[in-house]
Amino acid sequence: MGLSELYDYAYCPQYVIEYLKGMCLPEKWSFGDRDDNSILKSYLEHTFRKIREEGKLYETDSYAVFHTGLFTKNYQEIYAYFEININPGAQKWYLKGFYTAYALNKNNRIDRNNLPGRANYFEDPALLVFNTNYDIEPQFDHILDNPENKERIPENLRDKPYNLRALFEGAIKQAKHMIDANYKTAVPQYYNGGIQLLIPICLNDEQKPDLALVVSKGEGVYYGHTCLTLEMAYNNARLIARPDSSWLAP
Repeated sequence: MGLSELYDYAYCPQYVIEYLKGMCLPEKWSFGDRDDNSILKSYLEHTFRKIREEGKLYETDSYAVFHTGLFTKNYQEIYAYFEININPGAQKWYLKGFYTAYALNKNNRIDRNNLPGRANYFEDPALLVFNTNYDIEPQFDHILDNPENKERIPENLRDKPYNLRALFEGAIKQAKHMIDANYKTAVPQYYNGGIQLLIPICLNDEQKPDLALVVSKGEGVYYGHTCLTLEMAYNNARLIARPDSSWLAP
């Protein structure tokens, strides 16, 4: 299933996405100075995919609905509501809008008793917290030699293989100190059916992360699989919740 699964399923007008941004709890949904709602679009696409995997997309002959996992400023749950697309040759569904349970019920769109639940990303909350008694074993062959991963490393460091490994080892030690000081430094992400943690990798400046190292829990150790750009890491982490971290922000 591709990243655009939601857009294959339904026509999604951009003004409806913009409306959702104003409807939900205040949050930055674009990176840097951009105003393209790229974080929100990515969130909706991945949430929709997980909802379908869990069988929580509620469909009838005339409408469909799913729980976005987002909340209004008054902490009411927000649902995406679709109607049949009347345009021939287009997607079957049309994203009519985003509504609270009260609004859906009031407008006779759907009985609140039939509203589906939100996506579930974990069963064990302990997986969301880094165990500081565990060491980290980075897979350097993959992190430093894989062409795709290498492109994520800051350009001024890519062609310095010996210094780069030493920098990474120092950055991982620094990250563990940061996690010791504040457990929220390790940010959870959902990937491939499981929970992983993202930790900051500061290569050029020990106070400014360049990358996020993805680690997964093993027997008494965390395995460092790959590195992500900070934008990739934020998009992945936001799927579970808005990161409450000082280093991973849009």
